[in-house]
Formats: sequence, C-alpha cells, structure tokens
Amino acid sequence: MSIRVMLVDDQVLLRTGFRMVLAAQPDMDVVAEAGDGAEALEVLRGTDVDVVLMDVRMPRMDGVEATRRICGQEGAPKVLILTTFDLDEYAFSALKVGASGFMLKDVPPAELLGAIRAVHSGDAVVAPSTTRRLLDRFTPMLPSAAGEPSSAELDRLTGREREVMLLVAQGLSNGEIAARLVLSEATVKTHVGRILTKLGLRDRVQVVVLAYESGLVRAGGGAQ
Repeated sequence: MSIRVMLVDDQVLLRTGFRMVLAAQPDMDVVAEAGDGAEALEVLRGTDVDVVLMDVRMPRMDGVEATRRICGQEGAPKVLILTTFDLDEYAFSALKVGASGFMLKDVPPAELLGAIRAVHSGDAVVAPSTTRRLLDRFTPMLPSAAGEPSSAELDRLTGREREVMLLVAQGLSNGEIAARLVLSEATVKTHVGRILTKLGLRDRVQVVVLAYESGLVRAGGGAQ
C-alpha cells in the first residue's frame, strides 16, 4: 500500500515541488493539500492520511497549533515539520506537541523521501546533528532548562536507561550509543523502548525534549 501524504504549506509553488517529487515514488501518494493549519484540519476530517508534511509559519492557524490538534486525536497521522531553521523558533514547540520530527525545506529529495518512510514506520527523523543545533539554540528559552531534573519522572529509569537517555538527548544514534556503552544496537533499541514506555513518551524526539526541559542535559549537549 502507498503511503498517503498530505502537504500543508501556504506557498503553492513549494507544494507543487513536493508533489512532483512524491508522485514519482511508487510507494507514495499525495492524497490532500492545504494552505494553512485550519484548512488542514478540515480536510483531514474526510481524508485518510498517513503522514502530514507541515509548514510552521502559515496564516489563520500555524503549524504548531495544527500539529497539536492533529496529534491529540486517536489514530492521528504522523506529522513531519518542514522548517527553514534559521527563521523558525517554532520548530521546538512543534516537537513538544507531537511532531515526529522535522526537516529543512531545502533538504535533498532523497532525504525527504527517506524521512517520510521513516516517520510512516514509526521512527523519529530528526538527525542527531540537527537535534543538537536546534535544542542548543532554543533550550535557553525554556523556563525549566536550568532547573533540576524531575526526579518523579526520571527515577523510574534504571541506571543504564538513564545513561542511554543522556546519550539520546545529546544527539547520538543507536549505533553510536552502542559503541559508547559497549552494547549491541538491539540492546540499545530495547533500552530506548523501555524509556519511552516508562516515561509515557511517543518517540526519541520527545526523549530529547524531556531531557532538556528537566535539566538533565544542558544547552551545549552536556549532562548535568
């Protein structure tokens, strides 16, 4: 079955470009488009969508609010944020409210297609290096960023799970974590899964967000 994709962007030319790239893929189908968040919510009421490519800066309703409303629904499609990064201080907020990741609007087509497939399969698609840049920039804006870790949440983790969480929050991939802790990638993946379950998180993007908000990791990537 094809991955059903929805394009949400107020720039028609950008939507046209993305549609052309996706239409050439045998496993993808653009089933809907919208020019802002409000229109996207209306369209989604009558259209089955697997992945939403969501701009953040749009009239009427921006991508952050639209993402919050979409992700709050049962059986909601995955949301992949499209950002220009240098201008979008909203990208972090979109991750907080449930987006499965974000990509730059000028990303090479192959990377965008890979990101859509990854999100559809349940993975997060924020590249480790990009995660570090984004969170290092926006974490100082969070009121709790300099505070103490939230022991009520983090005390549920074992020592090893806490180690893994720290490395995830610093932007390391499963392979890099495995090498650092001398574990197999399968074991690291199991630890990440347990962290998600214990903390009630959707994916590793939200692990990163919680680690920064709780003060477990400081801006700059270091542990407290």
